[in-house]
Amino acid sequence: MLGLWVRTYKIIRILSSKSVITNNYKLFVCTHSSRNNDQYGLLSILLGASYMLGRALTSTAWGMIADRIGRKPVIVFGIFSALLFNTLFGLSVNYWMAISTRFLIGSLNGLLGPIRAYAIEICRPEHQAIALSLVSTSWAIGLIVGPTIGGYLAQPTEKYPKLFPTYSLFGRFPYFLPCLCISVFCFAVLISCIWLPETLHNHKADKKGDQASESSIAHFSDPEELNEHGTSATTDKNLFKNWPLMSSIILFCIVSFEDMAYTEIFSLWAESDRKYGGLSFSTEDVGQVLAISGASILVYQTFIYPRIVGVLGPINTSRIATSLSMMLLLTYAPITHLSRPWSQIAVSIASILKNNFVVTVVTCSFILQNNSVTQHQRATANGLATTLMSLFKTFAPAGAGIVFSWAQKRQHALFFPGDQMVFFLLAIVELVQLVWTFKPFLAVPQQFCSD
Repeated sequence: MLGLWVRTYKIIRILSSKSVITNNYKLFVCTHSSRNNDQYGLLSILLGASYMLGRALTSTAWGMIADRIGRKPVIVFGIFSALLFNTLFGLSVNYWMAISTRFLIGSLNGLLGPIRAYAIEICRPEHQAIALSLVSTSWAIGLIVGPTIGGYLAQPTEKYPKLFPTYSLFGRFPYFLPCLCISVFCFAVLISCIWLPETLHNHKADKKGDQASESSIAHFSDPEELNEHGTSATTDKNLFKNWPLMSSIILFCIVSFEDMAYTEIFSLWAESDRKYGGLSFSTEDVGQVLAISGASILVYQTFIYPRIVGVLGPINTSRIATSLSMMLLLTYAPITHLSRPWSQIAVSIASILKNNFVVTVVTCSFILQNNSVTQHQRATANGLATTLMSLFKTFAPAGAGIVFSWAQKRQHALFFPGDQMVFFLLAIVELVQLVWTFKPFLAVPQQFCSD
Protein backbone atom coordinates (compact mmCIF):
# COMPACT_ATOMS: atom_id res chain seq x y z
CA MET A 1 0.00 0.00 0.00
CA LEU A 2 2.94 2.31 0.74
CA GLY A 3 4.20 1.75 -2.80
CA LEU A 4 0.78 2.79 -4.14
CA TRP A 5 0.91 6.10 -2.29
CA VAL A 6 4.48 6.80 -3.41
CA ARG A 7 3.59 6.22 -7.06
CA THR A 8 0.33 8.14 -6.93
CA TYR A 9 2.11 11.01 -5.17
CA LYS A 10 4.29 11.31 -8.26
CA ILE A 11 1.17 11.47 -10.41
CA ILE A 12 -0.24 14.21 -8.16
CA ARG A 13 2.93 16.29 -8.53
CA ILE A 14 2.87 15.98 -12.32
CA LEU A 15 -0.80 16.81 -12.81
CA SER A 16 -0.77 19.53 -10.17
CA SER A 17 1.89 21.39 -12.15
CA LYS A 18 -0.28 21.16 -15.27
CA SER A 19 -3.41 22.25 -13.40
CA VAL A 20 -1.63 25.22 -11.83
CA ILE A 21 -0.61 26.42 -15.31
CA THR A 22 -4.13 25.96 -16.66
CA ASN A 23 -5.85 27.81 -13.83
CA ASN A 24 -3.28 30.58 -13.32
CA TYR A 25 -4.03 32.21 -16.72
CA LYS A 26 -7.53 33.19 -15.51
CA LEU A 27 -6.12 36.17 -13.62
CA PHE A 28 -4.61 37.45 -16.88
CA VAL A 29 -8.03 37.06 -18.52
CA CYS A 30 -9.99 38.70 -15.72
CA THR A 31 -7.69 41.71 -15.47
CA HIS A 32 -7.96 42.50 -19.18
CA SER A 33 -11.57 41.51 -19.76
CA SER A 34 -12.85 43.59 -16.86
CA ARG A 35 -12.76 46.68 -19.05
CA ASN A 36 -15.99 47.68 -20.77
CA ASN A 37 -14.68 46.95 -24.21
CA ASP A 38 -16.03 44.31 -26.57
CA GLN A 39 -12.55 43.80 -28.02
CA TYR A 40 -11.16 42.74 -24.67
CA GLY A 41 -14.10 40.40 -24.16
CA LEU A 42 -13.41 38.72 -27.48
CA LEU A 43 -9.69 38.45 -26.80
CA SER A 44 -10.30 36.94 -23.36
CA ILE A 45 -12.45 34.24 -24.98
CA LEU A 46 -9.69 33.56 -27.51
CA LEU A 47 -7.11 33.33 -24.74
CA GLY A 48 -9.22 30.85 -22.82
CA ALA A 49 -10.07 28.79 -25.90
CA SER A 50 -6.55 28.71 -27.40
CA TYR A 51 -5.29 26.23 -24.81
CA MET A 52 -8.26 23.91 -25.30
CA LEU A 53 -8.00 24.13 -29.08
CA GLY A 54 -4.31 23.26 -29.02
CA ARG A 55 -4.97 20.31 -26.74
CA ALA A 56 -7.87 19.13 -28.90
CA LEU A 57 -5.72 19.05 -32.04
CA THR A 58 -2.90 16.93 -30.62
CA SER A 59 -4.11 14.82 -27.67
CA THR A 60 -4.98 11.76 -29.73
CA ALA A 61 -1.60 11.89 -31.48
CA TRP A 62 0.21 12.13 -28.15
CA GLY A 63 -1.78 9.12 -26.91
CA MET A 64 -0.72 7.10 -29.95
CA ILE A 65 2.91 8.07 -29.36
CA ALA A 66 2.62 7.02 -25.71
CA ASP A 67 1.24 3.64 -26.79
CA ARG A 68 4.18 3.25 -29.17
CA ILE A 69 7.24 4.49 -27.25
CA GLY A 70 5.99 4.60 -23.66
CA ARG A 71 4.22 6.80 -21.14
CA LYS A 72 7.29 8.36 -19.53
CA PRO A 73 8.79 10.10 -22.63
CA VAL A 74 5.47 11.82 -23.42
CA ILE A 75 4.99 12.89 -19.80
CA VAL A 76 8.54 14.29 -19.59
CA PHE A 77 8.24 16.19 -22.88
CA GLY A 78 4.84 17.59 -21.85
CA ILE A 79 6.24 18.96 -18.59
CA PHE A 80 9.25 20.46 -20.38
CA SER A 81 7.07 22.19 -22.98
CA ALA A 82 4.81 23.53 -20.22
CA LEU A 83 7.86 24.89 -18.40
CA LEU A 84 9.17 26.63 -21.52
CA PHE A 85 6.00 28.16 -22.92
CA ASN A 86 4.52 29.08 -19.54
CA THR A 87 7.65 31.20 -19.00
CA LEU A 88 7.15 32.80 -22.40
CA PHE A 89 3.50 33.43 -21.54
CA GLY A 90 4.65 35.56 -18.61
CA LEU A 91 6.92 37.50 -20.97
CA SER A 92 4.14 38.22 -23.48
CA VAL A 93 4.37 41.72 -24.91
CA ASN A 94 0.87 41.65 -26.43
CA TYR A 95 -2.31 39.62 -26.45
CA TRP A 96 -1.45 37.66 -29.57
CA MET A 97 1.81 36.42 -28.10
CA ALA A 98 -0.14 35.33 -25.02
CA ILE A 99 -2.66 33.48 -27.19
CA SER A 100 0.13 31.80 -29.19
CA THR A 101 1.98 30.59 -26.10
CA ARG A 102 -1.24 29.29 -24.55
CA PHE A 103 -1.97 27.41 -27.77
CA LEU A 104 1.52 25.85 -27.73
CA ILE A 105 1.16 24.84 -24.08
CA GLY A 106 -2.01 22.98 -24.99
CA SER A 107 -0.77 21.40 -28.22
CA LEU A 108 2.66 20.26 -26.96
CA ASN A 109 1.59 19.15 -23.50
CA GLY A 110 0.00 15.77 -24.18
CA LEU A 111 0.34 14.17 -20.77
CA LEU A 112 -3.35 14.00 -19.73
CA GLY A 113 -4.12 10.83 -21.69
CA PRO A 114 -0.89 8.98 -20.80
CA ILE A 115 -1.16 9.93 -17.12
CA ARG A 116 -4.61 8.37 -16.83
CA ALA A 117 -3.31 5.21 -18.48
CA TYR A 118 -0.33 5.35 -16.15
CA ALA A 119 -2.56 5.61 -13.07
CA ILE A 120 -4.39 2.43 -14.10
CA GLU A 121 -1.23 0.50 -14.96
CA ILE A 122 0.86 1.42 -11.92
CA CYS A 123 -1.69 0.03 -9.45
CA ARG A 124 -3.20 -3.34 -8.71
CA PRO A 125 -6.86 -3.78 -9.75
CA GLU A 126 -8.26 -3.18 -6.27
CA HIS A 127 -6.46 0.19 -6.08
CA GLN A 128 -7.42 1.56 -9.49
CA ALA A 129 -10.44 3.48 -8.20
CA ILE A 130 -8.37 5.47 -5.74
CA ALA A 131 -5.61 5.96 -8.35
CA LEU A 132 -8.02 7.59 -10.80
CA SER A 133 -9.61 9.61 -8.02
CA LEU A 134 -6.17 10.97 -7.20
CA VAL A 135 -5.82 12.12 -10.81
CA SER A 136 -8.86 14.35 -10.21
CA THR A 137 -7.47 15.31 -6.79
CA SER A 138 -4.27 16.60 -8.39
CA TRP A 139 -6.34 18.88 -10.59
CA ALA A 140 -8.10 20.17 -7.48
CA ILE A 141 -4.72 21.01 -5.94
CA GLY A 142 -3.91 23.08 -9.01
CA LEU A 143 -7.33 24.76 -8.74
CA ILE A 144 -6.26 26.00 -5.30
CA VAL A 145 -2.60 26.76 -5.96
CA GLY A 146 -2.93 28.34 -9.44
CA PRO A 147 -5.31 31.23 -8.63
CA THR A 148 -3.54 31.74 -5.29
CA ILE A 149 -0.14 32.18 -6.94
CA GLY A 150 -1.66 34.45 -9.57
CA GLY A 151 -3.58 36.50 -7.03
CA TYR A 152 -0.62 37.15 -4.73
CA LEU A 153 2.21 37.44 -7.26
CA ALA A 154 0.67 39.08 -10.34
CA GLN A 155 1.50 42.79 -10.77
CA PRO A 156 4.10 42.70 -7.96
CA THR A 157 5.26 46.29 -8.56
CA GLU A 158 1.84 47.50 -7.42
CA LYS A 159 1.49 45.10 -4.49
CA TYR A 160 5.10 44.99 -3.28
CA PRO A 161 6.77 48.19 -4.59
CA LYS A 162 9.68 47.95 -2.12
CA LEU A 163 10.68 44.51 -3.40
CA PHE A 164 9.86 45.03 -7.08
CA PRO A 165 10.62 48.53 -8.45
CA THR A 166 8.51 49.82 -11.32
CA TYR A 167 11.52 49.98 -13.67
CA SER A 168 12.42 46.31 -13.06
CA LEU A 169 11.65 43.33 -15.32
CA PHE A 170 8.55 42.62 -13.23
CA GLY A 171 7.29 46.13 -13.88
CA ARG A 172 7.47 45.64 -17.63
CA PHE A 173 5.97 42.13 -17.43
CA PRO A 174 3.45 42.22 -14.54
CA TYR A 175 2.49 38.54 -14.93
CA PHE A 176 6.01 37.15 -15.21
CA LEU A 177 6.53 36.49 -11.49
CA PRO A 178 3.66 33.96 -11.05
CA CYS A 179 4.60 32.30 -14.34
CA LEU A 180 8.23 32.09 -13.21
CA CYS A 181 7.25 30.48 -9.90
CA ILE A 182 5.11 27.93 -11.72
CA SER A 183 7.94 27.18 -14.15
CA VAL A 184 10.28 26.58 -11.21
CA PHE A 185 7.73 24.14 -9.84
CA CYS A 186 7.54 22.44 -13.24
CA PHE A 187 11.34 22.15 -13.25
CA ALA A 188 11.24 20.36 -9.87
CA VAL A 189 8.56 18.00 -11.20
CA LEU A 190 10.65 17.41 -14.33
CA ILE A 191 13.66 16.39 -12.23
CA SER A 192 11.51 14.05 -10.14
CA CYS A 193 10.44 12.24 -13.33
CA ILE A 194 13.91 10.64 -13.38
CA TRP A 195 12.56 8.17 -10.85
CA LEU A 196 9.25 7.64 -12.67
CA PRO A 197 9.04 3.98 -13.82
CA GLU A 198 7.75 3.05 -17.28
CA THR A 199 4.57 0.95 -17.38
CA LEU A 200 4.01 0.22 -21.07
CA HIS A 201 5.94 -3.05 -20.92
CA ASN A 202 3.66 -4.44 -18.18
CA HIS A 203 1.62 -7.48 -19.27
CA LYS A 204 3.03 -7.28 -22.81
CA ALA A 205 4.23 -10.86 -22.76
CA ASP A 206 1.06 -12.27 -21.36
CA LYS A 207 -2.08 -11.19 -23.20
CA LYS A 208 -4.27 -13.21 -20.86
CA GLY A 209 -2.85 -11.29 -17.95
CA ASP A 210 -3.63 -8.09 -19.78
CA GLN A 211 -7.23 -9.13 -20.30
CA ALA A 212 -7.46 -10.09 -16.65
CA SER A 213 -6.30 -6.63 -15.65
CA GLU A 214 -8.92 -5.11 -17.94
CA SER A 215 -11.67 -6.71 -15.86
CA SER A 216 -10.53 -4.86 -12.78
CA ILE A 217 -13.67 -2.76 -12.67
CA ALA A 218 -15.45 -5.82 -11.31
CA HIS A 219 -13.56 -5.31 -8.06
CA PHE A 220 -15.44 -2.10 -7.35
CA SER A 221 -18.60 -2.33 -9.44
CA ASP A 222 -21.95 -3.93 -8.82
CA PRO A 223 -22.26 -7.03 -11.09
CA GLU A 224 -25.97 -6.41 -11.63
CA GLU A 225 -25.23 -2.85 -12.71
CA LEU A 226 -22.66 -4.09 -15.20
CA ASN A 227 -24.92 -6.82 -16.53
CA GLU A 228 -27.57 -4.20 -17.16
CA HIS A 229 -25.18 -2.31 -19.43
CA GLY A 230 -23.11 -5.23 -20.69
CA THR A 231 -22.15 -5.71 -24.32
CA SER A 232 -19.65 -7.97 -26.02
CA ALA A 233 -15.96 -7.39 -25.33
CA THR A 234 -14.32 -4.99 -27.73
CA THR A 235 -10.70 -5.12 -26.62
CA ASP A 236 -8.91 -4.97 -29.98
CA LYS A 237 -11.48 -3.20 -32.15
CA ASN A 238 -11.10 0.15 -33.81
CA LEU A 239 -11.59 2.68 -31.04
CA PHE A 240 -14.43 4.40 -32.87
CA LYS A 241 -16.25 1.06 -33.12
CA ASN A 242 -15.73 0.35 -29.42
CA TRP A 243 -19.10 1.55 -28.13
CA PRO A 244 -18.34 1.00 -24.42
CA LEU A 245 -15.36 3.32 -24.86
CA MET A 246 -17.11 5.89 -27.05
CA SER A 247 -20.23 6.01 -24.88
CA SER A 248 -18.14 6.70 -21.77
CA ILE A 249 -16.17 9.37 -23.67
CA ILE A 250 -19.43 11.05 -24.70
CA LEU A 251 -20.51 11.08 -21.05
CA PHE A 252 -17.16 12.65 -20.20
CA CYS A 253 -17.63 15.30 -22.90
CA ILE A 254 -21.14 16.21 -21.73
CA VAL A 255 -20.07 16.69 -18.11
CA SER A 256 -16.94 18.62 -19.20
CA PHE A 257 -19.00 20.96 -21.38
CA GLU A 258 -21.46 21.61 -18.58
CA ASP A 259 -18.67 22.13 -16.03
CA MET A 260 -16.79 24.58 -18.27
CA ALA A 261 -19.98 26.53 -18.95
CA TYR A 262 -20.83 26.52 -15.23
CA THR A 263 -17.35 27.75 -14.31
CA GLU A 264 -17.61 30.69 -16.70
CA ILE A 265 -21.17 31.54 -15.64
CA PHE A 266 -20.44 31.21 -11.92
CA SER A 267 -17.76 33.93 -11.95
CA LEU A 268 -19.91 36.25 -14.09
CA TRP A 269 -22.97 35.67 -11.92
CA ALA A 270 -21.16 36.05 -8.59
CA GLU A 271 -19.46 39.31 -9.62
CA SER A 272 -22.48 40.90 -11.34
CA ASP A 273 -24.55 43.48 -9.49
CA ARG A 274 -27.48 42.38 -7.36
CA LYS A 275 -29.89 44.44 -9.46
CA TYR A 276 -29.04 42.09 -12.34
CA GLY A 277 -29.55 38.98 -10.24
CA GLY A 278 -25.92 38.58 -9.15
CA LEU A 279 -24.18 38.53 -5.77
CA SER A 280 -21.97 41.63 -6.10
CA PHE A 281 -18.93 39.59 -5.05
CA SER A 282 -15.41 40.88 -5.52
CA THR A 283 -12.79 38.84 -7.36
CA GLU A 284 -11.27 38.01 -3.96
CA ASP A 285 -14.62 36.65 -2.75
CA VAL A 286 -14.93 34.44 -5.84
CA GLY A 287 -11.34 33.24 -5.44
CA GLN A 288 -12.02 32.31 -1.84
CA VAL A 289 -15.09 30.28 -2.82
CA LEU A 290 -13.11 28.46 -5.53
CA ALA A 291 -10.23 27.75 -3.14
CA ILE A 292 -12.60 26.25 -0.57
CA SER A 293 -14.20 24.12 -3.30
CA GLY A 294 -10.80 22.90 -4.46
CA ALA A 295 -9.82 21.93 -0.93
CA SER A 296 -13.06 19.99 -0.53
CA ILE A 297 -12.34 18.03 -3.73
CA LEU A 298 -8.96 17.05 -2.30
CA VAL A 299 -10.59 15.55 0.80
CA TYR A 300 -13.56 14.04 -1.02
CA GLN A 301 -11.61 12.32 -3.80
CA THR A 302 -9.00 10.92 -1.42
CA PHE A 303 -11.17 9.57 1.38
CA ILE A 304 -14.85 9.46 0.35
CA TYR A 305 -15.18 8.81 -3.39
CA PRO A 306 -13.38 5.41 -3.46
CA ARG A 307 -15.73 4.10 -0.77
CA ILE A 308 -18.85 5.32 -2.59
CA VAL A 309 -17.87 3.84 -5.95
CA GLY A 310 -16.84 0.62 -4.18
CA VAL A 311 -20.41 0.20 -2.94
CA LEU A 312 -22.49 1.64 -5.79
CA GLY A 313 -20.28 1.13 -8.84
CA PRO A 314 -19.35 3.87 -11.33
CA ILE A 315 -22.65 3.95 -13.24
CA ASN A 316 -25.00 4.24 -10.26
CA THR A 317 -22.63 6.72 -8.65
CA SER A 318 -22.77 8.88 -11.79
CA ARG A 319 -26.56 8.77 -11.86
CA ILE A 320 -26.91 9.86 -8.23
CA ALA A 321 -24.32 12.64 -8.55
CA THR A 322 -25.95 14.00 -11.72
CA SER A 323 -29.44 13.93 -10.21
CA LEU A 324 -28.32 15.79 -7.09
CA SER A 325 -26.38 18.30 -9.19
CA MET A 326 -29.50 19.08 -11.27
CA MET A 327 -31.49 19.88 -8.15
CA LEU A 328 -28.64 21.92 -6.71
CA LEU A 329 -28.44 24.19 -9.79
CA LEU A 330 -32.01 25.33 -9.21
CA THR A 331 -31.04 26.66 -5.76
CA TYR A 332 -28.44 29.15 -7.05
CA ALA A 333 -30.78 31.94 -8.13
CA PRO A 334 -32.58 32.21 -4.73
CA ILE A 335 -29.19 32.71 -3.01
CA THR A 336 -29.17 36.27 -4.37
CA HIS A 337 -31.99 37.15 -1.94
CA LEU A 338 -29.77 36.37 1.08
CA SER A 339 -27.75 39.08 2.78
CA ARG A 340 -24.10 38.91 3.73
CA PRO A 341 -22.59 36.75 5.17
CA TRP A 342 -25.32 34.18 4.54
CA SER A 343 -25.08 34.52 0.77
CA GLN A 344 -21.34 33.78 0.86
CA ILE A 345 -21.86 30.79 3.15
CA ALA A 346 -24.67 29.43 0.97
CA VAL A 347 -22.77 29.85 -2.30
CA SER A 348 -19.67 28.24 -0.77
CA ILE A 349 -21.67 25.19 0.26
CA ALA A 350 -23.34 25.03 -3.16
CA SER A 351 -19.98 25.35 -4.91
CA ILE A 352 -18.45 22.59 -2.79
CA LEU A 353 -21.30 20.21 -3.61
CA LYS A 354 -21.41 21.14 -7.30
CA ASN A 355 -17.69 20.66 -7.87
CA ASN A 356 -17.65 17.34 -6.05
CA PHE A 357 -20.60 16.08 -8.08
CA VAL A 358 -18.70 17.00 -11.24
CA VAL A 359 -15.48 15.23 -10.28
CA THR A 360 -17.53 12.20 -9.25
CA VAL A 361 -18.96 11.76 -12.74
CA VAL A 362 -15.63 12.62 -14.40
CA THR A 363 -13.73 10.02 -12.37
CA CYS A 364 -16.40 7.40 -13.01
CA SER A 365 -16.05 8.05 -16.74
CA PHE A 366 -12.26 7.62 -16.38
CA ILE A 367 -12.84 4.20 -14.83
CA LEU A 368 -15.15 3.13 -17.65
CA GLN A 369 -12.86 4.48 -20.38
CA ASN A 370 -9.67 2.87 -19.11
CA ASN A 371 -11.32 -0.50 -18.64
CA SER A 372 -12.90 -0.55 -22.10
CA VAL A 373 -9.60 -1.09 -23.94
CA THR A 374 -6.45 -3.16 -23.62
CA GLN A 375 -3.17 -1.67 -22.46
CA HIS A 376 -1.69 -1.06 -25.90
CA GLN A 377 -4.72 1.13 -26.77
CA ARG A 378 -5.17 2.81 -23.41
CA ALA A 379 -3.15 6.01 -23.92
CA THR A 380 -4.64 6.48 -27.40
CA ALA A 381 -8.14 6.05 -25.95
CA ASN A 382 -7.42 8.61 -23.24
CA GLY A 383 -5.93 10.94 -25.83
CA LEU A 384 -9.06 10.62 -27.94
CA ALA A 385 -11.17 11.41 -24.87
CA THR A 386 -9.03 14.48 -24.17
CA THR A 387 -9.34 15.64 -27.78
CA LEU A 388 -13.13 15.42 -27.82
CA MET A 389 -13.42 16.91 -24.34
CA SER A 390 -11.20 19.83 -25.33
CA LEU A 391 -13.37 20.52 -28.37
CA PHE A 392 -16.42 20.70 -26.12
CA LYS A 393 -14.56 22.96 -23.67
CA THR A 394 -13.38 25.20 -26.51
CA PHE A 395 -16.95 26.27 -27.33
CA ALA A 396 -18.37 26.20 -23.79
CA PRO A 397 -17.00 29.58 -22.60
CA ALA A 398 -18.30 31.47 -25.63
CA GLY A 399 -21.69 29.76 -25.41
CA ALA A 400 -21.91 30.44 -21.68
CA GLY A 401 -21.03 34.11 -22.18
CA ILE A 402 -23.66 34.54 -24.89
CA VAL A 403 -26.36 32.86 -22.78
CA PHE A 404 -25.44 34.94 -19.72
CA SER A 405 -25.60 38.19 -21.72
CA TRP A 406 -28.98 37.18 -23.16
CA ALA A 407 -30.31 36.33 -19.70
CA GLN A 408 -29.27 39.74 -18.36
CA LYS A 409 -31.63 41.37 -20.85
CA ARG A 410 -34.70 39.47 -19.65
CA GLN A 411 -34.78 40.43 -15.97
CA HIS A 412 -38.57 40.84 -15.97
CA ALA A 413 -39.56 37.84 -18.09
CA LEU A 414 -42.36 35.61 -16.80
CA PHE A 415 -40.58 32.32 -17.49
CA PHE A 416 -37.30 31.94 -15.53
CA PRO A 417 -36.32 35.62 -15.52
CA GLY A 418 -32.69 36.71 -15.56
CA ASP A 419 -30.09 34.30 -14.20
CA GLN A 420 -32.75 31.73 -13.35
CA MET A 421 -32.81 30.89 -17.06
CA VAL A 422 -29.03 30.39 -17.07
CA PHE A 423 -29.11 27.80 -14.28
CA PHE A 424 -32.21 26.20 -15.77
CA LEU A 425 -30.35 25.64 -19.07
CA LEU A 426 -27.39 24.16 -17.18
CA ALA A 427 -29.83 21.79 -15.48
CA ILE A 428 -31.18 20.78 -18.91
CA VAL A 429 -27.64 19.85 -20.00
CA GLU A 430 -27.33 17.75 -16.86
CA LEU A 431 -30.64 16.07 -17.66
CA VAL A 432 -29.12 14.96 -20.98
CA GLN A 433 -26.11 13.75 -19.00
CA LEU A 434 -28.37 11.72 -16.71
CA VAL A 435 -30.24 10.14 -19.62
CA TRP A 436 -26.91 9.13 -21.16
CA THR A 437 -26.08 6.93 -18.14
CA PHE A 438 -28.87 4.51 -19.08
CA LYS A 439 -29.19 1.89 -21.80
CA PRO A 440 -28.85 1.91 -24.74
CA PHE A 441 -26.59 4.97 -24.55
CA LEU A 442 -23.97 3.93 -21.99
CA ALA A 443 -22.44 0.48 -22.43
CA VAL A 444 -19.89 -1.60 -20.53
CA PRO A 445 -17.99 -4.60 -21.99
CA GLN A 446 -19.35 -8.01 -21.06
CA GLN A 447 -15.90 -9.07 -19.82
CA PHE A 448 -16.41 -6.89 -16.75
CA CYS A 449 -19.32 -9.06 -15.68
CA SER A 450 -17.22 -12.18 -15.24
CA ASP A 451 -16.71 -11.79 -11.50
